[in-house]
Amino acid sequence: MTARATTRPKAGRPARTPEDAGLEDAGPEGTTPERVETMPTPKRLIRELETLRDEMRARHVASLGAFDRVHPHHRRSAQNLVDYLTLRSHDIRPLQASLAELGVSSLGRAEEHVMRSVEQVIDVLRALSGEREGRRTESAVAFGEGRRTLQENALQLMGPAPEGRSTRIMVTMSTEAADDPRIARRLVEAGMDCARINCAHDGPEDWERMVAHIRKASSEAGRACPILMDLPGPKLRTGPIADGPAVVRLRPRRDARGVPLSPAHAVLAGDGEPTRGAPGDLTYGPVIPVDVHWLSQLRPGDRLGMRDTRRSPRSLEVVTVGTSSATVDVWDTTYVEPGLAISGPQGTTRIGALQPIEQALRVRPGDVITLTSDLAPATPLPRRGPHGGESWFRIGCTLPEALRAARPGHQVWFDDGKIGGRVRAVRDDEIDVEVTVAPANGVNLRAARGINLPDGARDLSAISDEDEATVAFIAEHADLAGLSFAQRVSDIEGFQRRLERLGHRDPGVVLKIETASGFQHLPELLLAGMSNERVGVMVARGDLAVECGFERLAEVQDEILWLCDAAHVPVVWATQVLDQMARTGQPSRPEVSDAVMGARAECVMLNKGPFIVDAVVALDDILRRAETHQQKKVPLLRRLKSWSPG
Repeated sequence: MTARATTRPKAGRPARTPEDAGLEDAGPEGTTPERVETMPTPKRLIRELETLRDEMRARHVASLGAFDRVHPHHRRSAQNLVDYLTLRSHDIRPLQASLAELGVSSLGRAEEHVMRSVEQVIDVLRALSGEREGRRTESAVAFGEGRRTLQENALQLMGPAPEGRSTRIMVTMSTEAADDPRIARRLVEAGMDCARINCAHDGPEDWERMVAHIRKASSEAGRACPILMDLPGPKLRTGPIADGPAVVRLRPRRDARGVPLSPAHAVLAGDGEPTRGAPGDLTYGPVIPVDVHWLSQLRPGDRLGMRDTRRSPRSLEVVTVGTSSATVDVWDTTYVEPGLAISGPQGTTRIGALQPIEQALRVRPGDVITLTSDLAPATPLPRRGPHGGESWFRIGCTLPEALRAARPGHQVWFDDGKIGGRVRAVRDDEIDVEVTVAPANGVNLRAARGINLPDGARDLSAISDEDEATVAFIAEHADLAGLSFAQRVSDIEGFQRRLERLGHRDPGVVLKIETASGFQHLPELLLAGMSNERVGVMVARGDLAVECGFERLAEVQDEILWLCDAAHVPVVWATQVLDQMARTGQPSRPEVSDAVMGARAECVMLNKGPFIVDAVVALDDILRRAETHQQKKVPLLRRLKSWSPG
């Protein structure tokens, strides 16, 4: 009972399997070569549908053992899921076309009540042919019942949706949310319904402060805001890269002729002191630490002199002064480093400690990246390969067991698919990857970026020994526990046993589907997850796109939605929703359309960013508008405002 196998296609072309939807056989308007262009008869269609119905009934009997392991609340939903899997194990496109020709409603929206839909169509066909109605299956989910069950399950899992919007909004908390309670408050006020804490980042002390801020914000707003905390899981990431020099570059904006248009900005802050009172705040520019006593004597309009790292004379103008910080402007490109002297009307100070520059590997097609279990900081400078043209880089991989599962020819993807390659050689605890997908002028590969091995690493457990303490924290503090990289039934069973042993609370379980293996085994994962009374699914589309191929992401995410609808399991639509808007404040046209698609789920997740509050407000408006036009796969046919006949 598995979903269709999906692997990343070669050379940008969609992979095809015998179990694919059969699109390669389709002729005009979805017909197939086998279709005979004759008017179908109701009696023939009745026989076809009765065969499907009888097969569903037989599968009910065969699946009794599986149903016994499902929570009593989900028994009928589990039967409906099996009905849907039985229906979709056949290519029913010719049947759909025949029903349409007779003007009979098709089975294209049967997910929530499969058996009842089939039996209803049979009865309509019997009426057309003058026959009596047949016997209905008593256990079948009735029309409307599936929709109500799904809404009830979403309510139990994620709390109530706001008035006028049935799709909830979830937001991933940033690191800053641990120390600034205003972030949670603003998000709740803007329309956040659920908060997510990604336990792959920060630590228990940070998580605890985030939880406290979210609980307080939700209490002050007078409405629930459940918290999802998800395990890091076996996420492969690049290891550390050696830091660069501790240098800050101040660069004014120039026109095409090199004439400065506006100065570069910086903030002088008291070394070791909290920065407060600067009118421009710390977003004015990079922070340069100096002596706080010297700083306190500055006045707006003061001129400061220095020689930068190149010994070039530079003049800085003080713009504003706060309690322990000041903003300055400079009209020439300036490089500063610790120890350089800055002179002013009140004397001279020296620049304090600066953050080192984050470095990266600059890789191009044809280069080779050696992934190793050695997590010593990598050097960004490559060595030349034996053929002279390519560069060879070496960087650590945070999950050595994944390297041992790799084989020559396997695909490897970095940083959400920005860089792709194939394994050239495998040695003890390291592999050589030849880069085949990257911009011709190169792209930066940084530390802590994701690595996907879609052809291997599928036997890794979703929970490692290092995750035990995190599971305990989640069980005590979270409303929802997210199981990252769920791939096997044993992953879910192991997670459930750990939560039961801890016995603190009873968080709902959210299965994160982010690998090709997890997608292939989704039916079994759903049935295993439904042993919990509160269960949901997160569609982690970023990793899925890399693993399954970007060309196939649309059909993969649709199939996940269909299966979850059939199981009446709530879905969280995740990854890069309004991502550009959250980062820059301005959405792109494609991501607005993508956000509209999210209305088919019970919850949409936004990631963090400096404009995240604006993104929440925009998503709230988009979802409210979308829900007046469509409900799941059903167009609501609201009156068109673009056509008003006189």
